[in-house]
Amino acid sequence: MALHSNFRRDWLSNPRVEFLSGLVVALALIPEAIGFSIIAGVDPRVGLYASFSIAVIISLVGGRPGMISAATASVAVLVGPLVRDHGVEYLFAATIMMGVFQWLAGLLRLDLLMRFVSRSVITGFVNALAILIFMAQLPQLTGEAATPVTYALVAAGLAIIYGFPRITTAVPAPLVAIILLAIVSIAFHLPVFTVGQMGELPDALPVFHLPQVPLTLDTLRIIAPYSAAMAAVGLLESLLTAAIVDDMTETRSDKRREVWGQGIANFCTGFIGAMGGCAMIGQSVINISSGGRRRLSTFVSGVMLLILIVVLGRWVAQIPMPALVAVMIFVSISTFRWRSFLEIRHHPLPSTVVMLATVIMVVVTKDLSIGVLTGVLLSGIFFAWKVRQLVTVSMSREGSTRRYVIGGQIFFGAVDMLYEAMEFNEEGIDRVVLDVHEAHFWDISATGMLDKIVLRLRKEGKAVEIIGLNAASATLIDKYGEHQKPFQSLGTVGH
Repeated sequence: MALHSNFRRDWLSNPRVEFLSGLVVALALIPEAIGFSIIAGVDPRVGLYASFSIAVIISLVGGRPGMISAATASVAVLVGPLVRDHGVEYLFAATIMMGVFQWLAGLLRLDLLMRFVSRSVITGFVNALAILIFMAQLPQLTGEAATPVTYALVAAGLAIIYGFPRITTAVPAPLVAIILLAIVSIAFHLPVFTVGQMGELPDALPVFHLPQVPLTLDTLRIIAPYSAAMAAVGLLESLLTAAIVDDMTETRSDKRREVWGQGIANFCTGFIGAMGGCAMIGQSVINISSGGRRRLSTFVSGVMLLILIVVLGRWVAQIPMPALVAVMIFVSISTFRWRSFLEIRHHPLPSTVVMLATVIMVVVTKDLSIGVLTGVLLSGIFFAWKVRQLVTVSMSREGSTRRYVIGGQIFFGAVDMLYEAMEFNEEGIDRVVLDVHEAHFWDISATGMLDKIVLRLRKEGKAVEIIGLNAASATLIDKYGEHQKPFQSLGTVGH
C-alpha cells in the first residue's frame, strides 16, 4: 500500500504541471550542456547525452524528488586535463569509476557529513552559485552579442517571466518566454545568437559504449584521482542542493539514497559515451519555480532533452540565446538569498564571516568544494573558540590545600587554558584538589593535559586528588590516562 501511494505521489500527481516544468528545464539544459562540454574539451553530444542519462536515471533511483541532476560545470572543469592528456575514452572510464566511488560513499554513510555544514555555509553556497549563474550569462551580453536587439529580447523575456504569472499560472512563465521570443526571433530574422551556434546538436540516440582503454593498473592510476575528485565535488554539490530544495519545498529527502542514486546514474552514464554530473541548483530552481515537485518532472526533463536535440534539433537550434539568458537571470535572482543582506546586521559576526568567506572563495576559485570546505573549516574554528570561552577555572586555598573548580567542555581547543590556570611551584601547598563536577573531558588532548598537570604537581611533591569525574570522562581517562586509572579509585563509577 505504501509503495503504491509513493508511486502515485511521485509519478501521477499533477502530471500536466510536472510535464511543463520538465520541458522548461530541458530547454534550459541544452546550451548549458553544450557549454560544459566545451569546458571539458569534448564534443557537445558528450554533455547532452550525460544530461539526458543522469536526469532520467536519478529520477528513478535518487532520493530528492523534483531536483534536477545533469552534466555540470563543477565536474567539467575537473576533467579538462584528463581529456587533453589522455583522450575522451579515459573520461568515460573515469565517469564509471566516479559512480563506483559515490556508491561506496553511500555505503560508508558519508551523507552524514552534511550535519557539519552550518546554515551560514549553505547561505554562502546559494549566494555564490547565484552569482556564478549570472556571471555565466555575461558572454551572451558582451562582445559581439552586445547589441540592442539582444538586450531588448532579454528585457522582454524578464518582463514575460515576471508578468505572465499575473495573468495565469497554468503554464510556466519561463516556457512562455522561450516560445514567444523564439517565434519573434524566427519570424523577423533577428540578428541574435542562437542555440545552434553554441555547438552542433546530435542527430542520433546514444548507444552502449565500452570505454576503449587498457584494463591495467596504469589506467586505474590515471583515472582514479580524477574520479575521486569528480565524486567528491558531485556529492558535495548534490547534497547541498538537496538541502536547499528541501527548504524551498518544505519537505525532507533521503540523502543516503541520493548519494547512491548519483553513483548509479554516473556509473551507467559512462557506458553511453558521456561525462559525469551531479545536481544543478539553477535547473532545480527552474523546476521548483515552474511547479515541478516530483520525480516525473525530472524524468521528463531528461526524456524531452533527448527528443528536442534528436527529433526537433532543427527547430531547437533556432531558439535565441537571449531567451535562455533571461531565464537564467531569473534563476540567478530567485536563487540569491536577498534576506542575507539584512541578516548581516542581526546575525553574530562569526556567522556573517563564514557566509561571506564561502561566497568569496567560490566566486574567486570557481570551485564549489574549496568554498564550502573553507566555510566548514571557519565554522569549526569559530565553534571551538566559542566553546573554549565557556571553560572556567576558579581556585581557593584552605590551609595547605589548593582547590581548583573546573567547569565547561575540556577538549583540544581549551586545554591550554586549563594548564595556564594552574599554579605550579606554589610554596606552602602540599595537597591539590581538582574538582571537575562541572566539567566534561572529550578527547585524548584533554586526558593528556590532565596527565601533564597531575604528574607535574606530583613531581613537586604534592598529593593530587581528582573528584567529580562523570562516567563518560572517567571512561575516557581510564582508557587513555597515565596518571591513574579512575575506576580503581572512584568505586561508585563503573563501565
